[in-house]
Amino acid sequence: MLKSKFLTIFEGQIRKKSHLEALREKIANGPNLQDFIQDPKAVLKDEVEVWEDYDGKLKREKGEDQRLRLPPWLKRTIPMGKNFAKIKEQLRGLNLHTVCEEARCPNIGECWGGGEHGTQTATIMLLGDTCTRGCRFCSIKTSRAPPPPDPHEPVNTAQAIAAWGLDYIVLTSVDRDDLPDGGSNHFAQTVKEIKSRNKSILVECLVPDFSGNLEQVKNIVNSGLDVYAHNIETVEKLTPYVRDRRAKYRQSLFTLENAKNMNEDLITKSSIMLGLGESDEEVETTLKDLKKARVDCVTLGQYMQPTKRHLKVVEYVTPTKYKHWETVGKEMGFLYVASGPLVRSSYKAGEFFISNILKNRQSNGS
Repeated sequence: MLKSKFLTIFEGQIRKKSHLEALREKIANGPNLQDFIQDPKAVLKDEVEVWEDYDGKLKREKGEDQRLRLPPWLKRTIPMGKNFAKIKEQLRGLNLHTVCEEARCPNIGECWGGGEHGTQTATIMLLGDTCTRGCRFCSIKTSRAPPPPDPHEPVNTAQAIAAWGLDYIVLTSVDRDDLPDGGSNHFAQTVKEIKSRNKSILVECLVPDFSGNLEQVKNIVNSGLDVYAHNIETVEKLTPYVRDRRAKYRQSLFTLENAKNMNEDLITKSSIMLGLGESDEEVETTLKDLKKARVDCVTLGQYMQPTKRHLKVVEYVTPTKYKHWETVGKEMGFLYVASGPLVRSSYKAGEFFISNILKNRQSNGS
């Protein structure tokens, strides 16, 4: 089992060296995401020994420039297995990319390997691995003129997914402002290829904003997908600072609302990163704006600085606060809310997202 870079840093900062081995074992066998979602207070109680030895701070004050140390609840092991190795090998053979790898997601082993409940998920990144935008939170490489899309990618993707036996697939992409259709037809063709091979696979498309072009949104909506997702990413005040200048808060809301208007039965979804300096009032306003845009599902997770070149974390939000936002979101009437430190827009999608929606629909007899 691989030792994470964050764990190495944490260990180097532990002052009480006599406790080091005990701490290593405790972190390695620590709680998973489901524990956080169900009972964050119990998690914090279990981590009291680690917390007492942790002398870092959770928030940078205005004017402070130092990087925050990783808190105990964000320590992760990276479980690997046969499924993980199989997916990785086939990705390389078919020249496919995943956002799991490119964005350095901490949940990659669990999602690809199936995790505790055996639900395998993967997030395929279409249209290459080079983005035309340069958001300050994202580690994916950028260029004004990326290589042209691989015309075989829709078929290769569908063939790989059929071979993997996945329950749920998330298709996402880099932004391709250089293409006349933003890459929307490439997206749509991939969905159609997947569904033609196995109609039971649930397909989520986590798409760009297409610069607000509704014809491009329509290409995605009419492709036969199950979930239309676009991430708002952060609160309105921080959007110009966090996202590329072409990515606008109101533009994101516009595309989400119109996707729903185009197909009332379509499930729509968005995600918010916390820890970038937003206030509670701004988070609540963002949730209200998403609800007004008729978004069905929302996820909230901790922003993690991918490299030293990217935005620093302003605050590590506690599991208790994430539980608060889960409650707030449910009270607002979202169909589903996933809120936790390690939640990502596509984290364990089949298990934590679609299964809950299906249960909800079944209980309502729809």
